[in-house]
Amino acid sequence: MSRRDEPVFHRDEFELFGAVARFDDPGALLKAAEGVRKAGFERFDAHSPFPIHGIDEAMGMRRSRLPWVVLVAGATGCVSGYLLQWYTSAVDYRLIIAGKPYNSIEAWAPVCFELTILLSAFAAVFGMLAWNGLPRLYHPLVRHAPFARVTNDAFFLSVEAADPRFDRVGTVELLTSLGGREVALVEG
Repeated sequence: MSRRDEPVFHRDEFELFGAVARFDDPGALLKAAEGVRKAGFERFDAHSPFPIHGIDEAMGMRRSRLPWVVLVAGATGCVSGYLLQWYTSAVDYRLIIAGKPYNSIEAWAPVCFELTILLSAFAAVFGMLAWNGLPRLYHPLVRHAPFARVTNDAFFLSVEAADPRFDRVGTVELLTSLGGREVALVEG
């Protein structure tokens, strides 16, 4: 393919990620998150240099299912550890050692405990990574120059263009009316 045959992309042909606005303080970000949720948006996120108490409720987020996954993984580790030791001791290779019974729960407790902890830890780490979509090597908001302050002293709210209620003009107006500053559209 020659250089002349390569497609030419114009700036307006790039996919839009969404809109982003900067807020002055955590309270303003909290109110804006509530306002965006009440406006019917579902795909939006709050960005802050530190956790903000009440932001989950303001955004309408549900409780995580990760604790249940960790519980199931821990129970699986405990039961599988017990069954493995029971099978090898009482079924597969039966040896009477010092009068110990074939089903020696006390002797097997450390292995069951360790497998419970191991599988719970794996479920917690890999479940968290999967549900958070990590590792994410790139995020479109990185291209928005003021967003670099989010790790220092700025508070941002982003609304994704994938949200069914997203409108270029309407969303920017909403973020501005909620107290957003430096409101901008961000390319994907």
